[in-house]
Formats: sequence, structure tokens, C-alpha cells
Amino acid sequence: MSLYVPEGTPPIVPGAMARIERRLPHPGEVLVREGARVEPQDIIARAFLPSPPQIVNVAQSLAIPPALVERAMVCEVGEQVFQGRDLARAGFAGARSCKAPVSGIVTAIDGETGYVTIAPDPLEMTMAANVRGVVMEILPHEGVVIETPAAQVYGVFGVGEERNGVLQLLVTDPDQVVTHEYLDARYSYMILIGGSGITAEALRRAVQSQVRGIIVGGIDEQELRDFLGWGSYLEWHTGIRSWRLPDPQHTPEPGLTLLVTEGFGVRPMSSPIFDLLSSRAGQEALIDGTTRIRHGMRRPRLVVSLARSDGMNLDLPRPRIRPEAMVRLLDPDHLGQVARVLSVPSVPITLSSGVRAAAVEVFQEPQPPFWVPRTAVEVLN
Repeated sequence: MSLYVPEGTPPIVPGAMARIERRLPHPGEVLVREGARVEPQDIIARAFLPSPPQIVNVAQSLAIPPALVERAMVCEVGEQVFQGRDLARAGFAGARSCKAPVSGIVTAIDGETGYVTIAPDPLEMTMAANVRGVVMEILPHEGVVIETPAAQVYGVFGVGEERNGVLQLLVTDPDQVVTHEYLDARYSYMILIGGSGITAEALRRAVQSQVRGIIVGGIDEQELRDFLGWGSYLEWHTGIRSWRLPDPQHTPEPGLTLLVTEGFGVRPMSSPIFDLLSSRAGQEALIDGTTRIRHGMRRPRLVVSLARSDGMNLDLPRPRIRPEAMVRLLDPDHLGQVARVLSVPSVPITLSSGVRAAAVEVFQEPQPPFWVPRTAVEVLN
């Protein structure tokens, strides 16, 4: 979805210009012009997707020798056939018939094997904008780049494709775990704001209720595997010391988009993130769960379109780590917690682990100040 995820972008962007890249899965036709204003439901491109050829054993179906198949055919090579119509006939007055399994073009009749090959008609697929904005760039035969002023939330992990819907609060406390009792048909086509976690049963109920997406602070690894249909944690492994995130090319589409803001396990959603999402409940949003940690790192994110009058910046913020800045902590002991920076020394500091590294001194009232690695903080905008 995102054309780029700039380094240093905070996990929360209350208002900035978002660039949304919408690409067709196969070369096709772009239906809008540069500069056009689009709504989420507007069709902006279409493509005709080829289908694999269908091979029909006509000789077996009609109980005739393969050499007689060509004589039994109703149509010739290169002619159109329609699904459910007669492809070939045999017997007295054509008593036995073989129906075409798909609509398409007959491409081959094999008199030695009795097989007939049909090239199915291509399937038309259309692509909606999924977001309100302005088309800033046309990607010929591929798609468009849409710009929109938006509030954005970046997660740490997600699964699922781009989807749009109305943001809706599902819980009132970021510490709550979402179970299947929370979900029903009222939430169809919505993007739900959850709490500290969600169960596999709740995710399945959400798919049945046609929920578009769910945002939670964390998810237990076993619950995620259960939902994705993975038998064991070995599904994450690619080698003895290597692992991977779910590959969209080899993982079935889950039926909704899940965005995790903090990490694995039961993790209360960070208060600034929960507050921002809550303040935007009832608005149209775009959610994308695509996650990559190598070969073009990409974080999942939520985009909520705003009006230009909302006081947003046209440029993405790049906040620096400085004294008095609010930060979100990423170290295991404080994951997801919010703290304030006390000092940022220019020389390495010896941490409690004994490692010397660039560090930041932070404090959380009423606790005493403590040190965390500089790589373990994200500045909140």
C-alpha cells in the first residue's frame, strides 16, 4: 500500500500527507486521470486475469475411442464454447454428451489421447481506490499513486491485504482481550479497534461477520497459528537459526486484515495510539497488514483520511530524540509503554546488561529514571 515507509517516521502521525500506491496484480487498464479526485468506492483500474487451461477427457466421458473424439466434437479448434453447453456428443441421436466445464476457446483436440483443451475466458477484476484523495501519478497499465491528508498509525506486525471500512471501537479499555463474544453482525464491513489481544476463535467469528480489519496491541503466537491454520511453530522456520514472517504468496488470504501495534503476547495497546484511534472512530480508514523485515522493509499501517483544515502538515514529521520528548519504549521489559526523555548523552553508556551502547535516559512517574538503548525508543509525534 505505502509507496515508502521513511526511516524515522513515528508510529503515530496525527496529520501528514500519505501516499497510497494501488497496483493491479496483472497488467491492465487505468480508468482515472492524473489530478482526479477519488472516493474509496471508486473503480480506478481493471484487468483481465488469465486462467489455467482446462483439459477435458472427452473420450472417457463419452465412452468412445480417442480417434473418434474429433468427429464427436460439436465445435472446432478456435471456436467459442460456453459453460454447461454440449462440447461433444455420441451415441444414437447424440444420446450421450460431454458438457464444457468452463466458457472459453477450444485450443486443441488430441486424437491419440481423447483430451480436449479449453482456454477459459479471462476473469475481469476491478480495483477500487479504497481511500479518499487525489490521483497524483499514473503507473501505466499497473495502477496509480493517490495522495491524501491523513492520520496514520504504523504497526509492528500484520497479516492481510488492503481493505477499507469505518473505524469502530470494540473495547473501552486498551487492556481488554477481544474474545468471540464481542463480535456479531453489527460490525460487518468495519475496521475494529481492539485492546491487548485477540483469540483465534474471535478472529474466525470476525471473518464470519465480514469484519474488514482488526487493530490490537498484541496477539499470542499460538492463537495466530491457530487462526492461520499452521500446525506448529516450525511454520515460522526457514532453517536452524532462521525464521520468517508469513509470506503472502504462500499463506492463504485470512479473510480480514490484522494489525498489531505492540508485539506478540498480551500487550496493552499504547495509550497514544488507542487515544488517536478512538478520536477517529466513525471515519473511513484504509488498513494494510503487509509486513516485511528485509528486502525493502515495510510496516503495516492504518490510514484515516482527513480534511486539509484539520491542521495537518504537508510533510511527514521526522521528530528527533531530545530531552522532554515523549517516546514509546521497545525493550522487552517496557514494550509499548510511554516515557519522557530526560537526557540524550553523546557518548555510549554502560547498560544494566553490561553492554556499552548509545542510550537514552527516560523516566515514568513515579518511578526513578532508567536507561534504554537508543534503538529501543520511538519518538511519538
